[in-house]
Amino acid sequence: MLVAFSVAPSGSTGDEGSVHDAVAAAVRVVRDSGLPNRTNSMFTEIEGEWDEVFAVIKAATDAVGRFGPRVALVLKADIRPGRTGELTGKVERLEKALSEQD
Repeated sequence: MLVAFSVAPSGSTGDEGSVHDAVAAAVRVVRDSGLPNRTNSMFTEIEGEWDEVFAVIKAATDAVGRFGPRVALVLKADIRPGRTGELTGKVERLEKALSEQD
């Protein structure tokens, strides 16, 4: 399964409204998990089996919770049992389709 998620404390944790320290704590949890992952400006994507992915997301959410009394969590999941390598495979198939249209 692939899950794209965004987690942040509600309200700011810095003078300029930035939540980057809290988000960094969440991303550190994901990277330390050993599961395939990728972070961009809006979401972190993680790939693995249901229980292991959601255990990491819970731990990342708990890490952000240390930065404030309330946490916002957004999830989007692609559940395809038996598939692996989709973190890069989906993008590779898209790029191939685009190149074939040229």
